[in-house]
Amino acid sequence: MISQKYRFHSRGGVQFVLSKGTRVRGKRMGLTFLMDTGRRASRVAVVVSKKVAKSAVKRNRIRRRVFEVVRLSVLPKLALSHDLIFFVQDSHVAEMAHGELVREMVDLVERAGL
Repeated sequence: MISQKYRFHSRGGVQFVLSKGTRVRGKRMGLTFLMDTGRRASRVAVVVSKKVAKSAVKRNRIRRRVFEVVRLSVLPKLALSHDLIFFVQDSHVAEMAHGELVREMVDLVERAGL
């Protein structure tokens, strides 16, 4: 998991990013972001719908995998603080190879221009 300083702490922050942010869609994931928020650290959220995975165990596994990729591959590449919300749209993310998941997420971030 990522540390506490990189997480959203209220639903209002997430709703603000959803209403004012820019969206980028990939094959199995989507990204909504706000650029340069002026904070000391970027904030990240992962949304996995019940439509993607019925079981809470599977949703949490997907969420943990995505957070781990964010911690190791996405956050070190960000120069400024941004608000990022990753939307998982496909249940195959739970079984994807780690390298493939990293490539897809880094591609989303690069397409967003971050």
